[in-house]
Amino acid sequence: MLRRPRRLRANRAIRNLVRETKLNVEDLIYPLFIVEGENIKSEISSLPDVYHFSVDMLEDEIKELVELGIEHVLLFGIPHDHEKDPFGSEGYNDNGIVQRAIRKIKEIDSNMNVITDVCMCEYTNHGHCGILTESGYVDNDKTLEYLAKIAVSHVKAGADMVAPSDMMDGRIKAMREALDSEGFEHIAIMSYSVKYASTFYGPFREAANSAPSFGDRKTYQMDPANSDEALIESELDILEGADILMVKPALSYLDVIRRVKDNYDLPLAAYSVSGEYAMLKSAVKNGILSEGAIYESTMSIKRAGADIIITYFAKDLAKMLKNNM
Repeated sequence: MLRRPRRLRANRAIRNLVRETKLNVEDLIYPLFIVEGENIKSEISSLPDVYHFSVDMLEDEIKELVELGIEHVLLFGIPHDHEKDPFGSEGYNDNGIVQRAIRKIKEIDSNMNVITDVCMCEYTNHGHCGILTESGYVDNDKTLEYLAKIAVSHVKAGADMVAPSDMMDGRIKAMREALDSEGFEHIAIMSYSVKYASTFYGPFREAANSAPSFGDRKTYQMDPANSDEALIESELDILEGADILMVKPALSYLDVIRRVKDNYDLPLAAYSVSGEYAMLKSAVKNGILSEGAIYESTMSIKRAGADIIITYFAKDLAKMLKNNM
């Protein structure tokens, strides 16, 4: 008998019925860049259609996200340059840029799930993700104290979840203990468990004004050639108390997403980073690809095993999903 798989492709309703991998708007997290100042909604040149917002300009953006069904935001704060110092003290200032943004978003919509990036690169005057030794090496263990302070400060301001992106050894344990000691046992940690030293972060570094002033981040972010190491990093984070794992970037590391998903039963996030966004956005804008490439590439991340996708395309995807793409 001739088998006819085309029977299950006959129309959109049937294709939807038998679709193996489902992408839902609830799976999407939208990054937001918050800057100091007032009346600021400024497009980021390296990330078309993505904006810097001052705290007072967040209301329309949050309301649009709610209308689209997007329930999660990931906050990045950019202080004034003169506020940056070797210890990233604005990161744990209880009246800092992220802390004020959290309170504002919760005031606009208390149901919005606010996740905060916990790192130091946006707040240090040298642009590295931790405290430096005299020789310019990032002091891993000393940095943990500051990362924990940032996480606690964010949660005190109302954050629902923290997402450490620094790649210091032991940071999940340090944050978990600090949060628990402050009575925040209920707050989840989404760890950037597998974060590669990737060239695909270029547009983000302009957006967050966080490029290192010297050297690079290869002594703490992972070597792009390594896959086995991703399992080591993930297992360590699980043992230290992570609630959600993450692979970053996404599109160039689909194999890593699959390996992590196959080996661990925690929810898995993948961050489709700024360089991935900029490439696709440029291709669509110049007529090289149709907007369907946005959906297709995101579906590849989901198909690889990601349960959660952090993407600058979240609003575009929400509109596509509403139209039952």
